[in-house]
Amino acid sequence: MARQSIYLDHNASAPLLPEARAAHIGALDLVGNPSSVHAEGRALRAVIDKARAQVARLAGAERDQVVFTGSATEAITQAIVGGAKALNVDAIVVSEGEHAAVLRAAEATGLPIKKVGLDADGVIKLEEIAAALAAADLVGMRLLVAVHLVNNETGVIQPVDRIEVLVGPSPHYLFVDAVQGFGKVGLEFASRAPDMMAVSGHKIGGPAGIGALLMKGHADQVRLIPGGGQESGRRGGTESAAAIAGFGAAAEVFAERFYQANVSELVRTAEDGMRVIAPDLVVFGEKADRIGNVSNFAVPGLKNAVAMMGLDLLGLAVSSGSACSSGKVGPSHVLAAMGVPAELGECAMRVSFGWSSSIEDVEAYLKGFSEVVGRHRARHGVAA
Repeated sequence: MARQSIYLDHNASAPLLPEARAAHIGALDLVGNPSSVHAEGRALRAVIDKARAQVARLAGAERDQVVFTGSATEAITQAIVGGAKALNVDAIVVSEGEHAAVLRAAEATGLPIKKVGLDADGVIKLEEIAAALAAADLVGMRLLVAVHLVNNETGVIQPVDRIEVLVGPSPHYLFVDAVQGFGKVGLEFASRAPDMMAVSGHKIGGPAGIGALLMKGHADQVRLIPGGGQESGRRGGTESAAAIAGFGAAAEVFAERFYQANVSELVRTAEDGMRVIAPDLVVFGEKADRIGNVSNFAVPGLKNAVAMMGLDLLGLAVSSGSACSSGKVGPSHVLAAMGVPAELGECAMRVSFGWSSSIEDVEAYLKGFSEVVGRHRARHGVAA
């Protein structure tokens, strides 16, 4: 009999929404190139235009501000590497809690990088951003500030509105990695200060391999892949109409499905249940404003590699942090930046819920968690 699996890793990738699957498959039946002027090309162009409007609506952006890319990582790289060159910036400012895609893109610019810290709750230290801006102003340097909206590991919502106040009226530029906030909180890109934002398809129940960079008009010259004139000259390469169609369909329905799943209640129930099973449970970032669908926690002494293996054998899919690095379980740079001791960080795990999650998933998880913790205590002679 096949093992029933409970998927609790939505922050890594959300299950494909039925509407996204249908749109994706439907577009695969179309033949041609969306840049062609014949009927087949125009049909594909119509698919892309519809999806662009759907993604723009969810992002609070204008349609012409949406540039489709092959992934959110590509969008991030275009914003930072392409932006550093096109906007003639002198240095990059990032937080120590950024996703690896942001940190690696900053390194790829070859420019000086200023890293600002996180406090013990995982919140970006605004005073350090203000200090970096002031120091740059003194010597006439122009900065590109690249920060995340929602932390992918802890779910902590960053004070981007306050960062906008610092950067918006200045000669510096602001890029926001909005991947984990897209569809969960309002982005309102068109009316807010960020010059660019990155979003992803597979984080909202669309297919993998598609993302978008949201760009204000003055940032239109930012490029990464020159190629032909696709995406109004802002991203070369024939568009994947099928992936874009799936992304658009997901953007159309995700927010409502996410709301209906009542994920914040699922997280609260999961955390309350885990505390009954393991009273010494530590929840990282719990004092900060969190997105509500993710819990990053540790049971002191229970290594995450051991716990995740035990849960996986029980059909429970969880992670230790970012999917870009959790294939090789190791220390989290986010938790380290928060001042979490390395020994405790090695025990950190993440459960994340989404549009397809249910209270039954939480109940199954708590049963498995209890079994794993119980085995750990028995093995190490720890009293229940």
